[in-house]
Amino acid sequence: MWAADVNARGALLGRPVEIVYYDDRSRDAGTVEGFTKLIGQDNVDVLVGPYSSSLTLEASLVAEKFNIPMVSTGASAEEIWNRGLTNIFGADTPAGDYLEGLYFAADAGVKTVAFIYAKTDFGEDLAAASKRKMEERGLQLVFIEGYPPEQRDFAALAKRLGEVNADLIFGVSYFDDSVALVRALKKEGVNPKMLGFTVGPGLREFANQLGKDAEGVLGVVQWLRSSREPGAQDFAYRFSQRYGYNPGVYAVMGYSAGQILESAIRLAGTTDHDAVREQLRTMYFRALIGPYNVSETGRQQGRRNFVLQWQDNERRLVAPEQIAERALIYPLRGNP
Repeated sequence: MWAADVNARGALLGRPVEIVYYDDRSRDAGTVEGFTKLIGQDNVDVLVGPYSSSLTLEASLVAEKFNIPMVSTGASAEEIWNRGLTNIFGADTPAGDYLEGLYFAADAGVKTVAFIYAKTDFGEDLAAASKRKMEERGLQLVFIEGYPPEQRDFAALAKRLGEVNADLIFGVSYFDDSVALVRALKKEGVNPKMLGFTVGPGLREFANQLGKDAEGVLGVVQWLRSSREPGAQDFAYRFSQRYGYNPGVYAVMGYSAGQILESAIRLAGTTDHDAVREQLRTMYFRALIGPYNVSETGRQQGRRNFVLQWQDNERRLVAPEQIAERALIYPLRGNP
């Protein structure tokens, strides 16, 4: 959609934009193979990173080897920015800042927290950062446990979470495991005062699969079409007209990566890698996803996430306060 928009405006530096892509099969080897092919065979000018921190860690090494700038989307692990690479630039919120918006839980009355996470680079980073920050805000972490990212049977974990009886259960999860976790908690009769996840609740499919069990669940998201962010409503309308459904955050990340690269190329006045890299390193830009402003290492430092809650079968923003659509439901219904 971004490429179509650019070309409709008259192309980029007089040249039409073409998106070249391959399926990496969500595997490290597929990522390395795909990006090597994009560079060596297709001679692409710039790169957009893959989905997930683990694959971006691999893809960024390919970009560095060939000295081609890459804008990452869907990758938050701090390790990405700590390896001295010069060609990787983040568009999304880093793991160390990812849950900043969730700490309003302390103001709501939460005192104890159970923290569960998929054992991925992203999950491990958030677990480490959140443990420290929760303690700083007076939240008591009473349970913390990781699980294999492919796990879907959470009966035993749900039982242990019920025994802990924390005010807040929060999961650093992906879509399928967040749905499975909610089902396991409901089956075990575990009813925390607050329940939330990273990836999962931000997608419409979350409630499509869970029905009424999605009610009250929190999600940490980088974008929502009902936000007051510039361009959100316009993009959502045009996207739905083009594709027949409302955009999720990943559509916005992809579009924003295009916007960021376009801005860097226009400012540079060329697709020369050195010139584009310098713009990506130094420029400030307001993309659809939000501010783009990176550190010397390419780590995004201009963004903070939103918190939504499923209310009446809709995703409603509840934090931060300046963009909240609805008041937080706390404690969850059914919990005294």
